[in-house]
Amino acid sequence: MKLRIYEDVQQLSEAAAHAFIEEARKAIRESGRFTVALAGGSTPKRTYETLAAGYGGTEDLDWGRVHFFFGDERNVPPDDDDSNYRMAHEALLSYVPAGSVHRMRGELEPSEAAALYEQELEEFFGGAPRFDLILLGIGEDGHTASLFPRTPALEVSDRFVIENPVEKLDSIRITLTVPAINAARKVVFLVAGESKAQALREILKRDAEPQEYPAKLIQPAGELVWMVEAAAANSLNSP
Repeated sequence: MKLRIYEDVQQLSEAAAHAFIEEARKAIRESGRFTVALAGGSTPKRTYETLAAGYGGTEDLDWGRVHFFFGDERNVPPDDDDSNYRMAHEALLSYVPAGSVHRMRGELEPSEAAALYEQELEEFFGGAPRFDLILLGIGEDGHTASLFPRTPALEVSDRFVIENPVEKLDSIRITLTVPAINAARKVVFLVAGESKAQALREILKRDAEPQEYPAKLIQPAGELVWMVEAAAANSLNSP
């Protein structure tokens, strides 16, 4: 696990955009395509906007070989203000000629949407999915993607995508499962804001129960990188 700390959100976003570009070029060079699962949230949004603005030479990236997927989605239509797809489309996807964009069908009944997305992943990857890069964030409660504390999805080991009832939100989310995320070649957490400091300390520095802090379950077969703004990292030196 690598931990990298940045002075502010802008510096973090630029570093994350640079990492995205590096991983994309590497994957395209090695396999002819780059597969990435996007995260929702304000910090990833800044990264997408930075990419869309052409930071770090994105104009030289062969976007036609970049295939976009999603780590999770709310049970809403794609034009809803709460849709992760809508956010990513407005911040990045509408600006780049992507090879393909694979969105989760949040407008469908959640179990149907999860099953369809799982099928789509298996068809695209020719079996179990293995993303080149998965971007994630964490919530103040330690959740990541839509893997919330003490929810059924945390126990799933035989699916790649699942509908996950989240009682405290009175909603059902669609999410990649822990096995799907952990199969990735690289997972990058983007964390900003003082409000995330407590959860970050529990996840990285303490022997916290994964059912309480699901981000602890993310231990990929490939590389794991935490890119953290200084305000969120302040508590890491505390006992």
